[in-house]
Amino acid sequence: MIPTSYPTAQEMARLTARMLLEIKAVHFNTEDPFTLASGLPSPTYIDCRKLISYPRIRSTLMDFLTVTVMRNAGFEAFDNIAGGETAGIPFAALVAERMALPMTYVRKKPKGYGRNARIEGAMSEGERVLLVEDLTTDGGSKLSFVDAIRDTGATCAHTAVIFYYGIFPETEKTLGDHGVGLHYLCTWWDVLAEAKASGAFDDATITGVEAFLNNPRAWQDANKKS
Repeated sequence: MIPTSYPTAQEMARLTARMLLEIKAVHFNTEDPFTLASGLPSPTYIDCRKLISYPRIRSTLMDFLTVTVMRNAGFEAFDNIAGGETAGIPFAALVAERMALPMTYVRKKPKGYGRNARIEGAMSEGERVLLVEDLTTDGGSKLSFVDAIRDTGATCAHTAVIFYYGIFPETEKTLGDHGVGLHYLCTWWDVLAEAKASGAFDDATITGVEAFLNNPRAWQDANKKS
């Protein structure tokens, strides 16, 4: 079923943040920061993969993501929904089901045997492809997936994620310069607001996280491990 009538973007952002907090997908730790894939420290970490284990929340968020994409990009804007390996695969399948479209997925690199393919499933030249992922930080990891899709002769001008960090100003420019528009449900600012409203974390933790969100690069420089 294709959703057609849902709350405003602002309300969807608030509800998404609330759901992520409810299932404890949001982690704040200012005393012992997490290490991101980049090797840089962060007092925040989010695990969107947990969503697949919560059917009611999963279903609601996939409705939200589908209607967000259709509102922003168009109701007949896509021919194929592609998930990025690995976290994007289940979400792409759920969005494709709602939009009644074929689903594919994109490997991070060729598998090294057989067809040595990066695209799994049927993707044809000229198809308009939506790339679905769980989240994006600075947008850089999406570019390789987009290029793999374009190498098939298909086009990819949009990516959709559940969670967008929303704190690195270069993200949307990085994607935009590559000809890709970003669609998302919520950011760290939405999560912080809901965490404050619900009392999910103590005041000292909230204050520390807010300092990071306001100037993440400076915070990371000051908290790098020697």
